[in-house]
Amino acid sequence: MNVTLTLALFIAAWALLDYLKPQFVANLEDNILSFLLAIITLVSFGQVVARYGFNTGWSAALEFNMLAFSWLILFGMSYGIRTRLHLGVDILLQKVGPQTAKMLGIFGGLLGAFYALIILDGAVLSIVGVDKEGGAITYFAKMYKVGIGVEEMKYPAFVQEMFGLKRPHVQRWVVLLILPISLGLLAYRCLQASWHIYTGQCGSLIAGHEAESLVEENRGALKD
Repeated sequence: MNVTLTLALFIAAWALLDYLKPQFVANLEDNILSFLLAIITLVSFGQVVARYGFNTGWSAALEFNMLAFSWLILFGMSYGIRTRLHLGVDILLQKVGPQTAKMLGIFGGLLGAFYALIILDGAVLSIVGVDKEGGAITYFAKMYKVGIGVEEMKYPAFVQEMFGLKRPHVQRWVVLLILPISLGLLAYRCLQASWHIYTGQCGSLIAGHEAESLVEENRGALKD
């Protein structure tokens, strides 16, 4: 399995879909995050009812919620870039001229993409003369090859019978699938944000001072 090629094709397809159907992709990302939040809440609530009401529960609930929350955080990285929800300090940007602020914003986006690529594959550091190997892609490929499972989560009995699974536990590579995908999406969104800043479609990568502007713009609506 060529993880790098598969990931590159996935990100390319996502970028193409985002270009052709931006609203569809935006709704899809919203729904994915909403689903993760909902499932975490439902499992937590169900555990409370089961434990205190029936003295039972799902032994893998804690592990499931931890993994689901990690999916929420990792997928939310690129979502935050697209929606400019990441908090940041923009004091410097407010002190410099518009062109300088624009260049700094573009540079920040490129640095964000470079960071995501470094975590994906340390070999990217060879660009700056650093010999480093390993990263999310290497780790995922290793887990896929080894095939070990997580500690608590198991496939339902009917799934085990249907596919003839010899190991009941969910493979670790399944829960780690979000790691290379989220970093790939983060790199894409950072590059996209840099382009949007360059073309004047947005002013910065972060919420920063823009949050105050949004409050002012909607002050009348809030009063209503």
